[in-house]
Amino acid sequence: MNAVLEKIGKIGIVPVIKIDDAAKAVPLAKALIKGGIPCAEITFRTASGEEAIRRVNAEVPDILLGAGTVLSTAQVDKAIAAGAKFIVSPGFNPKIVACCAEKGIPITPGCSNPSDIEMAIEAGLDVVKFFPAEQAGGLDYIKAIAAPYGNIKFMPTGGINADNIAKYTAYEKILACGGSWMVNADLINAGDFDKISALCREALLSMLGFSMVHIGINTGSEDEALKGAKLFESLFGFNLKIGSSSIFASDKIEVLKSQGTGRLGHIAIASWSVPKAIGYLERLGMAFNYDSAKRATSGDINVIYLKDEILGFGVHLLQT
Repeated sequence: MNAVLEKIGKIGIVPVIKIDDAAKAVPLAKALIKGGIPCAEITFRTASGEEAIRRVNAEVPDILLGAGTVLSTAQVDKAIAAGAKFIVSPGFNPKIVACCAEKGIPITPGCSNPSDIEMAIEAGLDVVKFFPAEQAGGLDYIKAIAAPYGNIKFMPTGGINADNIAKYTAYEKILACGGSWMVNADLINAGDFDKISALCREALLSMLGFSMVHIGINTGSEDEALKGAKLFESLFGFNLKIGSSSIFASDKIEVLKSQGTGRLGHIAIASWSVPKAIGYLERLGMAFNYDSAKRATSGDINVIYLKDEILGFGVHLLQT
């Protein structure tokens, strides 16, 4: 997969921006970064789109910048000259796709049926936009048409919001979701960039769906583990579940029969999408122990430990 598209996959959300005043583009881009989403698809739906891309490219280099609603090869040229690093189009236009391939810029064209997808595959693409997502059948339809196309991933856009983004991104064939609810035109025109940052963070956390699964407590022996687990049972009425390496004193308390990962033990944190959670936490400066990673049959990481302990506990992510 193209490196730019891989970065988009780690971010997980592509804000789709219709901007009326190019002067607001730079503070908007900074608001996206502040909210944890260093990515923007600025559309050509207004006359200000090209200039907005140019200004963001010049002044906010840390954002992954793309051009959307690209409807002609001339717009491809304008987008590249302004600084766009990826192109998005609402439908599959063979001339635009070929132009992007010739110029070496990734494109995700809109595809809403198997014929579109097969044209994309023929053109050498492995990521397509699914548009309009909710109106065209939503996640159930994506799952139905994705089955024959093992290597294709989707970027659904249209009707995505904070309430439904998690169900999309939990599916392994969703690269990222496009949406405009956190960057709607009214907020941009009003200059309410703090609100935009807050909505971005809300969108991220909705997508990732972090929750505490269980805490693991290290002990020195099987006898010590059993004694501690039985104390939980007698005090609180929990039912024990004895395994080969640990005893679950409840669904949330795992007592290890030996010294496991972490000085004191470990904490398991679930996410709707471990790969996107990794990207989010790495952007926050956290490092991971990739030697600890386990992978699903799809090849995606579904379990991984942070490199460093938190308060004496190893912390690992777990796919919901």
